[in-house]
Amino acid sequence: MQEMLLRALAAADAVRSDARGESVEVVETVKNVFETIAMAKVSTSAIDARSLRIIEEIDSISMNRSRLVSDAKAQALRLARSGYAAPVMRTNIPAPGESIEATLKLGIYLMREGAYISEHDAKIATHVARILTGGNITPGTLLSEQALLDLEREPFSLFAESPRPWERIGFTLKTGKPLRN
Repeated sequence: MQEMLLRALAAADAVRSDARGESVEVVETVKNVFETIAMAKVSTSAIDARSLRIIEEIDSISMNRSRLVSDAKAQALRLARSGYAAPVMRTNIPAPGESIEATLKLGIYLMREGAYISEHDAKIATHVARILTGGNITPGTLLSEQALLDLEREPFSLFAESPRPWERIGFTLKTGKPLRN
C-alpha cells in the first residue's frame, strides 16, 4: 500500500485546490489507490498493472512465463554489478490526513449500507483508508516511509490470524477474482 500511495502521490499534479485548500489531485489520487486496494482490483496484464500503479514504468516485464526466473536473475546481477544500494527511506511524505480519511470512510459506509460490500470488506477498507491517509492527523503532516509501513503492519497482523483473508487470497490466486466472504 505504501508503495502504491507513494507512486500515486508522485504522479499527482497538486496545483489545483478545493475550498478547504486540499489538492484536488491528491484527493482523487488517494481515492484511486484506495479503490484499487480495497476493491481488490486484479490487473489483467503488465500494462494494466502499470495503469493501476502496481508496477512502475521503469519495471521490466517478462513476456514469457518460463523466463521469469532467468530474467529476474539477470536483472539482479545487473543491479549488483552497477553497485546498486537500496534507496534511503523518505521522511518527508505529506500525509493526506483526516479529511481525506473521512471522505473514504463515508464511501465505505455508503457501500456497506447499499449492500455492495460485506461487513468484512468494510472492516478491511476502513483499515486501508487509515493507512493511505496517515489516519487521524492533520493533512500535510510529514510522515516517513517507515511510519506508513508501521500503519500497514498493524492490521495485517490482526487479519493474518483470521481464516477469512487466507480464503480470499487462495481464491484470488486460483481464479484471478476477488472473494467476497
